Amino acid sequence: MADKYWFNTETHEVEEGRQSDWTKLMGPYTTREEAAQALEKARRRNQDWEAQDEAES
Repeated sequence: MADKYWFNTETHEVEEGRQSDWTKLMGPYTTREEAAQALEKARRRNQDWEAQDEAES
């Protein structure tokens, strides 16, 4: 998996290849840019799910 990128949730840095413990990583992603946006993407998904849950209630 050296050709993949990971976002480290502890350091907030992108890693090329999995270098850290998996409990600190989000990924894998195919590009450095995609990995750098990991937290924002997760935040948007959570907002969408919460809005969907509220609409179903």
